[in-house]
Amino acid sequence: MNASARIKEKTRELGFELVGITPARPAPDFDFFRWWLDRGYAGTMGYLKRGEEKRENPEKILPGVKSVICCGLNYYKEGSSGHQVARYAWGDDYHEVVGERLKKLERFIASEIDPAARTKSYVDTGPVLERSYAARAGLGWIGKNTCLINNGLGSYVFLGEVLTTLELDESEYDRPDLDQCGTCSKCLDACPTQALVEPYVLDSNRCISYLTIEYRGNFSPEQEAMVGNHLYGCDICQEVCPYNERIPVSPLPEFQPRPGLEKVLETRFEEIIRGSAMRRIKHPQWIRNLTAAKRGA
Repeated sequence: MNASARIKEKTRELGFELVGITPARPAPDFDFFRWWLDRGYAGTMGYLKRGEEKRENPEKILPGVKSVICCGLNYYKEGSSGHQVARYAWGDDYHEVVGERLKKLERFIASEIDPAARTKSYVDTGPVLERSYAARAGLGWIGKNTCLINNGLGSYVFLGEVLTTLELDESEYDRPDLDQCGTCSKCLDACPTQALVEPYVLDSNRCISYLTIEYRGNFSPEQEAMVGNHLYGCDICQEVCPYNERIPVSPLPEFQPRPGLEKVLETRFEEIIRGSAMRRIKHPQWIRNLTAAKRGA
């Protein structure tokens, strides 16, 4: 069994449903990313611009990097919170759940594959265009709703990656998946704020997820109207996607809906964010979102 096969076997043992490995060449889609930034579609997320150089070239993150191991973990759970909380925040903080597994993979590479190989892992927080690398590694394709979509697991998938100086034979690397969105436009048609300004292009300034999570200011009347009854994030463009119609439920107990989610508008801030991805927002944002959600309910 070659190194690629052994790494994938271990990755699946750790619970990841998806894994692919791609060369650590300059980021695919970086030109599009720069164009997207230049159009102002990142809103107030200035950190995306500050990390631009690293996002273009992983060599700036891990000198000598040769490979990117891309992993995907299904988080889908049935049910609904009335669109008030996006599914990815229903359970425990995915940064920890995925990150712990990636650290185990790093230790496996050091002990069983190549002790000289250096590694660095990220879960959503690093300067890596992770959807682009995941698509190039064959985990799926970037859909018109800008999510990575897998033909089998849909788009409710957490992504993580391990950058490593381990170099594989060219035959051991995976190949990109084909875009399978076709002529479908359900996600664009369903977005209540027209944040998907065209296929594959998201204007964060109009996105409910951005407004309720990343945006730090007070809502203008227009922004509050766009947010509606959403308290944290939004799943609408995923809920209407045909590839999410018949997908398996995650078996992981960590992604079970947390206590209080069923009455999220009445749940105390300290209780709802403890151990949750909702720690991304601070108390003033919570009050802002809560006020808007109650008005929009």
